[in-house]
Amino acid sequence: MFNKESETLQHSKLKEMQYERMKWSLRHAYENVPFYKKSFDDTGFHPDQFRSLDDMQRVPFLMKQDMRANYPFGLFAVPMEKVVRLHSSSGTTGNATVVGYTKNDLDVWGEVIARTIACAGGGPKDIIQVAYGYGLFTGGLGVHYGVEKIGATVVPVSGGNTERQLMLIKDFGTTMLACTPSYAINMTDYVEKNKPDFDFRKTKLRSGIFGAEPWTEQMRREIESRMGIDAYDIYGLSEVIGPGVSCECSEKSGLHVFEDHFYVEVIDPETGEILPEGEMGEIVYTSLTKEACPVIRYRSRDITRLYHDGCKCGRSFIKMEKVTGRSDDMLIIRGVNVFPSQIEAVLMENENTEPHYQIIIDRTGALDDIEIMVEVNERIFSDEIKVLNQLSNRIRQRIQSVLGISAKITLVEPRTIARSEGKAVRVIDKRKLK
Repeated sequence: MFNKESETLQHSKLKEMQYERMKWSLRHAYENVPFYKKSFDDTGFHPDQFRSLDDMQRVPFLMKQDMRANYPFGLFAVPMEKVVRLHSSSGTTGNATVVGYTKNDLDVWGEVIARTIACAGGGPKDIIQVAYGYGLFTGGLGVHYGVEKIGATVVPVSGGNTERQLMLIKDFGTTMLACTPSYAINMTDYVEKNKPDFDFRKTKLRSGIFGAEPWTEQMRREIESRMGIDAYDIYGLSEVIGPGVSCECSEKSGLHVFEDHFYVEVIDPETGEILPEGEMGEIVYTSLTKEACPVIRYRSRDITRLYHDGCKCGRSFIKMEKVTGRSDDMLIIRGVNVFPSQIEAVLMENENTEPHYQIIIDRTGALDDIEIMVEVNERIFSDEIKVLNQLSNRIRQRIQSVLGISAKITLVEPRTIARSEGKAVRVIDKRKLK
């Protein structure tokens, strides 16, 4: 079983713990990773100068390109004989980012995932179906060992093969599902098209922990209404540990960050300045207990804010708001900053649209053009052209009103946009292909 005591620490006790663990983490990185030694020395910082958590502003950032430049094991702080597992990103835009784990790192990972499951109301009596991909991706195995840590039953089905997923939900009595939110929607679409007799509400499935991609409150409502379950947001990064950095509790009012293992800051993505609690910016992570591959002030590029709200669940850890997008995924359309999640929120206001869309950006001369392809449901697609035009105009006007951009809206028939068994492909930016 896992330890719950840290989650209700008084603020002063938590800060004392973070300070002591931060001292260790900074020295561990400086003494064992040449990259960190050079980075610290170049900025005139030494771990001996760390006197309080306020000194974090003096510590240099770690960027994703730094991890790629040190591919594969350049950021490891222990010899390879102490590394018991490796994970990595896909490396589709350059070298993969590779992370390693000691036995203790895996124990910590199992601990924070067990907390994640408990946050979402899970426990030893649950049967948890893990439909995240297994392999080098951290999702599948990360959640898997957390399920075992909390004493629940794990169904390690991995991603894809929706027919089999549904069979196992029914036959094994799955009570909790773990996958990306877009794949959860994909499963409901598959049921509506191919298995009209299958009803999620007639199974034992009651909740799901969904992550690995940003998703909106509208999508949460879509999943909950179509599956008849409670949908909880979980968050993690492979560079930091994988899933298990933070999770929503029963209040669904933000994600508790497990601050005894991860120190978090929010910065201005342009200046790097630390922002006060409550302000929106880019979240930055420092690992406090990671042995194999410490991360010191890692710039996640994820946009959110941090806050305390005296959560009714009793956990005292700081909360992070649902991620609204990424600073490097932000679209700049004719000078206007737009996140895909903002477009999704507008689209999901319409009962006749499906939660499947693609944003296509191109350039005509010096001007950006944006087209939003939106699936509509069977009922309205078979309606007369006038009704479709009215819906298209309504969405276009709403996009203009809310986001301040002019977009071409293309309504397409159901199941036209390609589905994904992992992260959904939401944006096609043709400007980058020219």
